[in-house]
Amino acid sequence: MSLRAEIAGARRVVVKVGSSSLTSLPGGLDEQRLAALVDVLGAVHAQGREVVLVSSGAIAAGLAPLGVGGRPRDLATAQAAASVGQLRLVQTYADAFARHEVTVGQVLLTADDLTRRSHYRNAQRTLERLLTLGVLPIVNENDTVATEEIRFGDNDRLAALVAHVARADALLLFSDVDGVYDGDPRQGPAQLIDTVRDPADLGEVTLGTARRNGVGTGGMATKVEAALIAAHAGVPVVVTSTAQAAAALAGEAVGTRFAVMGPRPRARQFWLRFATRPRGRLHLDEGAVRALRERGASLLPAGITDVAGEFLADDPVELVGPDGVVVARGLVAYDARELPPLLGRKTSELDPEYQREIVHRDEMVLVRRPSLG
Repeated sequence: MSLRAEIAGARRVVVKVGSSSLTSLPGGLDEQRLAALVDVLGAVHAQGREVVLVSSGAIAAGLAPLGVGGRPRDLATAQAAASVGQLRLVQTYADAFARHEVTVGQVLLTADDLTRRSHYRNAQRTLERLLTLGVLPIVNENDTVATEEIRFGDNDRLAALVAHVARADALLLFSDVDGVYDGDPRQGPAQLIDTVRDPADLGEVTLGTARRNGVGTGGMATKVEAALIAAHAGVPVVVTSTAQAAAALAGEAVGTRFAVMGPRPRARQFWLRFATRPRGRLHLDEGAVRALRERGASLLPAGITDVAGEFLADDPVELVGPDGVVVARGLVAYDARELPPLLGRKTSELDPEYQREIVHRDEMVLVRRPSLG
């Protein structure tokens, strides 16, 4: 069995584990399975490697104590379950890691914490300090306060963002499925994909779900999307089952490996591309699209044909070509209400207070979205 050197040699790893690996209905949190994972991570920590654990399971862990059967359909009950379950989940982790003489710290994030630049940098500093102090951070979405509008949607995407925020050397996504298959293995013959080097490698793949016990929110599609985000940001990824955690962390050829697909971007570029939530759209003509793509130019009012959305100056917006394809994402210099009179006009024709770029090239990142097709 060949060794995946970039995983085996990773000094700082982000490990994400799904609800399906830690909980079950109707019993809620499965302490035996949690302890088995902690044994693996405790051994990795003892080797001098740094671990950030992104753990699902708070809502599922709170269902049994509340006497709720099945995953809640309404947000208020889910938040109540998260409130009860997060305490139990982290305390169970703390007790299990204490047996390995590892101190843990809790980091609860909402999407707002990573979509706002100042919050993003604060999260980066906090994780760095915890790791410097020898603490193993346990990260989860703050389900007790997150609304549908500010949710990550799944902890796979959160883990991909955390891998960049924490400057990780590798990301491992664990669930109850042992890798990415070219079909659903439960419905017929399917081949495990060993390595993905380009999104095109998955062009003919039908991604099944990883939800088997009714307590998770993710599926294989979310894991692939997260893996592609990390791989495009210079972080190698392995997708496999929690049962294969020790082998995966040792660099053994288990699960599906996503090779690095691009250089590690600067924090600001990554934040703009993957962590921001666009507040609106600027529609561009073909000339403006060429200027952005080919010359790395700033966006001027002459190339804008339409404005959509309600946004303020310094909010993130998407820049869209005539074909509807997103070309770039950037921080706009004007409020939405200020822009309509400027559209299509040359900068020299405008009053002095409006003679600056709509989106400066330093506040913009071209978008080549990871895709499955």
